[in-house]
Amino acid sequence: MAMSGGVDSSTAALLLKEAGYDVIGVTLKMFDNKELGLEEDSSLANATDAKLVADKMGFPHYVFDFCEYFRTGVIGHFVEEYEKGRTPNPCVDCNKHVKLGQLFARAKEMGCDYVATGHYANVQFDEAKGRWLLLRGEDRQKDQSYMLYTLTQNQLAHILFPLGRMHKTEIRDKAEEEGLANAQKPDSQDICFVPDGDYARVIEKITKRRPKPGKFVHMDGTVLGTHKGQLHYTIGQRKGLGIAYQYPLYVIRKDIEKNIVYLGPHEALFSNTLIAENCNLISLAELTGPLRVTAKPRYRAVDVPAVIEPMEDRNIKVTFDEPQRALTPGQAVVFYQGDVVVGGGTIR
Repeated sequence: MAMSGGVDSSTAALLLKEAGYDVIGVTLKMFDNKELGLEEDSSLANATDAKLVADKMGFPHYVFDFCEYFRTGVIGHFVEEYEKGRTPNPCVDCNKHVKLGQLFARAKEMGCDYVATGHYANVQFDEAKGRWLLLRGEDRQKDQSYMLYTLTQNQLAHILFPLGRMHKTEIRDKAEEEGLANAQKPDSQDICFVPDGDYARVIEKITKRRPKPGKFVHMDGTVLGTHKGQLHYTIGQRKGLGIAYQYPLYVIRKDIEKNIVYLGPHEALFSNTLIAENCNLISLAELTGPLRVTAKPRYRAVDVPAVIEPMEDRNIKVTFDEPQRALTPGQAVVFYQGDVVVGGGTIR
């Protein structure tokens, strides 16, 4: 049982014990705060909270040092993508390479039958298709299926999501009833290694390089001013540009080669197509033709009607029924049919 020290994973562990599972709790140490220039080190407190829960329930608890995996699989890719002008989703990478990828390998070494997490998602086996399916969590406000689209058939066959059919209020009530000390612990926010949201500062700390200033250019070719470095801007951004203009300007695209950030009006942000690369399919083995789905182009977005089509290079073309705002390279796009995750990929 992956235990972050929060109420979700603690309650998930409690539910597994009640269901008769033999549980081993593990907390993952992901990074060294000093390396990233972070003052507060919450990892020790989180591990302590998790151990208190494990001790109360009578099962063993371990801390695994996954810093090296996190450094290469998550932080390294995060920096690389931003330096290419893209906007990555490190939580997707973390689930794929660290939280689940490496944890499955460690669980196998320990002789465990399943890996369990506190994610809000569900798994079921489709007898007709002969495939494991990933489904949304019952609590749509907390659903995390978007972050889990990289799961393989083998992983889905050996993963448990005890909270999948529950709502957050029920989980806190359950934890309170059982006397768990973290029953009212606040939910974690933002990217774990960028708690203040200043990802440019973290990247500067890691690379020991300051972003190079360049030109702000209007889509019509007019030079508007000087930007403070590509790292500080993402597609769709409006605030923090420092440009006075006759109408509000937004970041439309970035040219890394020329170090130009292109600005334009709000309507220039909309597009009805994208290409998804590095795709993983779950509900079907292969996409052989056009398929109607709903697609979610960012975590906080509502999935909207679209058609996905296979491309020769195993990428997937996504065509939305209605133009979508700020389709951002590097972000994940995930496809659904009802509650079932069809698959997903990275926006090119």
